[in-house]
Amino acid sequence: MLRIGLTGGIGSGKSTVAHIFNVLGIPVYSSDDASRRLMNEDEELKNNIIKSFGEQSYLNGILNRKYLAAQVFNDRNKINLLNSLVHPATIKDANRWMDLQTAPYIIKEAALIFESGSHKFLDAVIGVKSPLSLRIERTMKRNNVAAADVEARIKLQMDENEKLSLCDYIIVNDEQQMLIPQVLLLNQKFLKESNH
Repeated sequence: MLRIGLTGGIGSGKSTVAHIFNVLGIPVYSSDDASRRLMNEDEELKNNIIKSFGEQSYLNGILNRKYLAAQVFNDRNKINLLNSLVHPATIKDANRWMDLQTAPYIIKEAALIFESGSHKFLDAVIGVKSPLSLRIERTMKRNNVAAADVEARIKLQMDENEKLSLCDYIIVNDEQQMLIPQVLLLNQKFLKESNH
């Protein structure tokens, strides 16, 4: 079974691409969804978050996302600390999930595939590329936030060109080129490769 990573910066549309693969019957692991779940369910991770960011990190045992976001999103050291706690738990969870799959290939969707080191467990990585202005616009709409907030978050992420240069395949999501044919092409390629 091939293990394919899917990544891209905030607002690039990687979730949309993941959804298309999923519609094609390919199992998709969402690292974002998993990390949210693990921050609420994994006791060891919860304890480490409380140790690092204080008791206010949880309200009645549920992650206080607003508090935690306020702590980390303008401080690279704090975001690195949070990631260093969450990534190992997510990678372990993803590897467990992958071991249970029987499809010809799977997709692991993760914004921080290279930063977390999880690319080392994958056969190839797809990068989703979008113009910066479109990424900002999409994120503002989706998260109901100001452009300055989105730009601040982008600054904390790995440089987009650097990230894409590490990818094996690129899908362009610029609302000019059609997305589905690009995904179908990769789907055929991965199905063929998984049979060899």
